[in-house]
Amino acid sequence: MTIFFCILIIFGLAIFFQKKQEQKLIQTVTKLHRGTDSERNMVLKLLKSKVPADVIFHDLYLENYKDNYTQIDLVLVTKVGIIVIEVKEYSGWIFGTGNKPKWTQVLAYGKNKYNFYNPIFQNKKHIADLKKQHKQLDNIPFYSIVVFYGNCIFKDISLIPDGTFIVKSGIVLDVIKKILQENNLIKYTNENEVKEILTNAVKNGDNKNITMRHIENIKSMLGE
Repeated sequence: MTIFFCILIIFGLAIFFQKKQEQKLIQTVTKLHRGTDSERNMVLKLLKSKVPADVIFHDLYLENYKDNYTQIDLVLVTKVGIIVIEVKEYSGWIFGTGNKPKWTQVLAYGKNKYNFYNPIFQNKKHIADLKKQHKQLDNIPFYSIVVFYGNCIFKDISLIPDGTFIVKSGIVLDVIKKILQENNLIKYTNENEVKEILTNAVKNGDNKNITMRHIENIKSMLGE
């Protein structure tokens, strides 16, 4: 057995055990089958940056009216309010305006263009649905972060509302730190009550009837 082959084995084992440790860490917040790889990577980023597991809520399903559910990627309960995170995966150039319903993804140097729903509007709706869950939530500051994973470039993103952040995944922790440092501390009427609401929304994601109903509602909305 050559030295080079031994090094490859050691390197491979190191990667394997690191992956296992990361999976174990992610499971302090969520299950490995929940959400997308990018969402779970976001959870891992938060945990590695020392955000406590008990304030991170992943893949929530909120009932906003009878038989209709809103799915939210991530919610953080912090000392300055609640941070709602929407995770996107795109490549190419991204064009968007904060007050227009459609954004554009451009691929192949302009040859292919695709529209997608304004993620600012999407996360704004998530926050509105969260506030409806309890009167306490209506009096808590909310912050919206849209995180883009993938090999995308922001070519023209404008008119972003206050309290909303559009970022690449590499700087999302810096943005969260900025929110925590630049805003006033708040006092929850009952923080445990807020966490219970969010925990129940996460549990809804384990109900196949709810997740399938949500998928059907999305298809119906899109006319599929």
